[in-house]
Amino acid sequence: MMQASSRESLAIVRERLDELTADVSVEALRQLGSELSAVVELLARERVLLRHLADPSAGEQARAGLVGRVFDGKVGATAVRVLREVAGQRWSRPRDLVDAVELLGRQAVLTATERENTLDETEDELFRFGRVLGSENALRSLLSDATVPAERRLTLLHGVLDRKVGRDTMDLLEQAVRAPRGQTLDVLITQLADLAAQRRQRTVAFVTASAPLTSAQEERLAQVLSRIYARTISVQVDVDPEVLGGLVVRVGDEVIDGSVASRLAYASRGLPS
Repeated sequence: MMQASSRESLAIVRERLDELTADVSVEALRQLGSELSAVVELLARERVLLRHLADPSAGEQARAGLVGRVFDGKVGATAVRVLREVAGQRWSRPRDLVDAVELLGRQAVLTATERENTLDETEDELFRFGRVLGSENALRSLLSDATVPAERRLTLLHGVLDRKVGRDTMDLLEQAVRAPRGQTLDVLITQLADLAAQRRQRTVAFVTASAPLTSAQEERLAQVLSRIYARTISVQVDVDPEVLGGLVVRVGDEVIDGSVASRLAYASRGLPS
C-alpha cells in the first residue's frame, strides 16, 4: 500500500491526466494507454532508470529532463507530458512511481470507454472473465506465469476471449497479461473492475450467492448496500452453491458473510470433535 506522500502524488497525476486528455480523441486515449503500459514494462526492467526518475534529491527539473531525453520520439507527446508530471512528484519508493504509470495507462483506456458509453459493458466483461479465472486454475496460472513468454500468454488470452469482449476490455487485459508484476491475473482483473466502477463514482460489491439473483433483487441489494456505506454501490454477483443459502458480500477489504455455510462453520467451533 502506498504511503501518504505517494497517495497525494497519485491523486495529483490522476487529475492532471484528465486535464491533459480533456480534448484528445478516443483513439489517442487508447494509444496513450498502450504507450504507458509499455513504459511500465520498460521501468520494470530498467531499475537504474527508475531510481533516477524517482530520486527526490535529483530535483524536479532534472527528473523532467531525464524523461525528455529517454522518451521524446519514443512515445507520443501526451505520454511524455504525463510522464513528466509523474516524475515531477515525490514518491515514497520507486515502485510507487511504476504503479502510478500503470494506473494512468488503465485510466486512459477507461476514459475512452466513458466517451464511447461502453464503461458499463467493460466493467461487466472484466468481472465475468474474473469469474472464469476463479474457476479455471490452470488457465489463471498460465496467464499469470511471468516465466512463460508474453506472446504465448497473449495468444492464449486471445484464444479464450477473441470476439467475446470489447476492444477496450481486451486492451486492459493485454496490459495485465504483459506485465503482471508479481500478481495473479484474477487479482489484477478485480483491480481493473474496481477502477472501472470508480470512473462511475461507484464502489463495487462482489456478491456470492447460492443461486442467481433476479434483477429486482440485485437492485434492492445495491440500494441497501449504498445506504450502509453512504455511497453508490454497484453489485456484481457470482453463484456458488457451496455457500448453502444467504449471501457473502465483499466491499473493499470488508466481508459480510451471511451464508448458511458460514453460520454452520461458526457453530461447529463450539462442538466437541
